[in-house]
Amino acid sequence: MSAQTTTEVPQPSLAIPIQTATAPPLREVQAPPPLPATDGGFKTILADPPWRFTNRTGKVAPEHRRLDRYSTLTVDEIAEIPVATSAADDAHLYLWVPNALLPDGLRVMEAWGFRYVSHIVWAKRRKDGGPDGRGVGFYFRNVTELLLFGVRGSMRTLAPARSQVNMIETRKREHSRKPDEQYDLIERCSPGPFLELFARYPQEGWTAWGDEAGDETTPRGQVHRGYGGGDVAPVPHLEPHERLTSVTAQRIGVVLRERYESGASIRQLCAETDYSITRVRALLESVGTELRGRGRTAVRS
Repeated sequence: MSAQTTTEVPQPSLAIPIQTATAPPLREVQAPPPLPATDGGFKTILADPPWRFTNRTGKVAPEHRRLDRYSTLTVDEIAEIPVATSAADDAHLYLWVPNALLPDGLRVMEAWGFRYVSHIVWAKRRKDGGPDGRGVGFYFRNVTELLLFGVRGSMRTLAPARSQVNMIETRKREHSRKPDEQYDLIERCSPGPFLELFARYPQEGWTAWGDEAGDETTPRGQVHRGYGGGDVAPVPHLEPHERLTSVTAQRIGVVLRERYESGASIRQLCAETDYSITRVRALLESVGTELRGRGRTAVRS
């Protein structure tokens, strides 16, 4: 019996050639201008880089074609900017970074020649002082943003920084615009000369660098209603039977307790807030305030 031979029939390849479609850029990409220089270097540098998100869909990505807020850079491109050549041997760096990109922010800070030592939190507030829940995020709805603080060489913050809390609580501005209050904070806590990288709204007394830093340039991105910044009211106006969340009640109660313990009566608080006596007493009690007897005022030592 003769042995049978089998012939292997080649199977068709299941591999499908992948075609990569490349969308044309929104605008011509130009080389960045050289960094500014000053004698002795800049003592304080503020930077708000145009971070590029991995997920570039929807309103999360600032360079999404439908929105066209501003051009973005990869982490490598940001890290390669020779910031150290413009910094003084002893200098401070304030670096804005989205919560999701914190590791990238630390990497960039190190690449620029600074070591991380602390950070400031921007708490975005509504007009009534509550958290502004219009932020985005895949895991939580972000109502904060981080301003990393780094040091090059050896330089302490100025004396006013000893009493400066590491939080800015303000209302939001247009997309990506940081609070104007940052400039006053930085100028009180760090010495000049001051340099702002990726500046979009140049400030008096600061050297600005970026493709939207010129006075003749109007930053891209639509300004939406309700994003104009402004003061946060100490306590909100409330309708007589309006229900409060526990967070808002806690915040208002703390404000009222400070006034009450400084000598204000419940009737005075009612006149200042237009709240009823019942509501003022309930808010005070909700934060553990020890109420005085009727008709008695606080005794200051």
